[in-house]
Amino acid sequence: MKIPKLKIGAHEVEIPIIQGGMGVGISMHSLAAAVASLGAIGIIAGACVGFLEPDFAKRPQAANKRALKKEIALARQAAPGGVIGVNIMVAMTDYEDLVKAALEAKADIIFSGAGLPLTQPKIKKDYPDSKTALVPIISSGRAASLLCKKWLHSYDYLPDAFVLEGPKAGGHLGFSLKDLVNNRYRLEQLLDEVIKAVDPYEKIAGRPIPIIVAGGVYTGQDIARFLNLGASGVQMATRFVVTEECDASEAFKKEHIRAKKEDIVFIKSPVGMPGRAIKNKFLEEVERGKKVPFKCLYHCIKTCVPRKAPYCISSALINAQKGNLEEGFAFAGSNAYRSNKIVTVKELIEELLEGIKKA
Repeated sequence: MKIPKLKIGAHEVEIPIIQGGMGVGISMHSLAAAVASLGAIGIIAGACVGFLEPDFAKRPQAANKRALKKEIALARQAAPGGVIGVNIMVAMTDYEDLVKAALEAKADIIFSGAGLPLTQPKIKKDYPDSKTALVPIISSGRAASLLCKKWLHSYDYLPDAFVLEGPKAGGHLGFSLKDLVNNRYRLEQLLDEVIKAVDPYEKIAGRPIPIIVAGGVYTGQDIARFLNLGASGVQMATRFVVTEECDASEAFKKEHIRAKKEDIVFIKSPVGMPGRAIKNKFLEEVERGKKVPFKCLYHCIKTCVPRKAPYCISSALINAQKGNLEEGFAFAGSNAYRSNKIVTVKELIEELLEGIKKA
């Protein structure tokens, strides 16, 4: 098949692949630039992006804003002409500050999930010359329709694209734990629903509103199948963890290679959302009722209630990023167990393109 280009707002890439934003510190400028330089879209994760800044513990929001701008600039320097986006979770307490930072740093695209970015176009209106595209991350046709209706009515703006994240994704998920366990939803079914929900708004906009699918997309054959089903592109995160350019520690990457199928489990996150992660001693102890005492330094997620949380998820993810998996854990997609070696981003992209062509 002829591989279609992917256009989101004013930005077009040759390869319809988006490298998913992985916090905390898993996808920073190194990974994003490597992906963007090859003609796909590289993403920097905004969640606790300033954790390496010296004043993070005392001034986390200022550190995050400064670090996000710095990461975007470094990615631009390493991949001139490439498309660089950021992933900013709506549930973060400094969500609006980070959106403003991304707009000021001229990020090409802002992806927003973990909640619906109902007022995001309002923030962009303060930057009238901005070419930054706005892309909500959703998990249903209903959410897509609601956002289109709200943005059109309140701001005369329609999303530049949607990322449809299905139930096989890693990290925090937009489904109930019961529905995840019972396999209630399939990405193919959800894609059909979202295409139908968005169709009338494409007619109003007079342009396509691309749907990018995410969650469980692992091979070039998977990509080809979803392109044939009407998706404009795919977002992949887990596969990019086991690349040389990924910003995580070597130990974090090896955790993915170590994982067996039965190690990929659902967890109840302290922030109130279910998630998918690689089972390890830390998570087993939490499941048995162990609490890890902590003082909340960041209050990074709006829905977190520190006095009730069994552990600080930010600390756990920072520990894991640095390779300290005794005091943390790795989020991962449903196919993480299929990874068996660390490759370069170039090797991975070439493998995926070959798979698309063969399909």
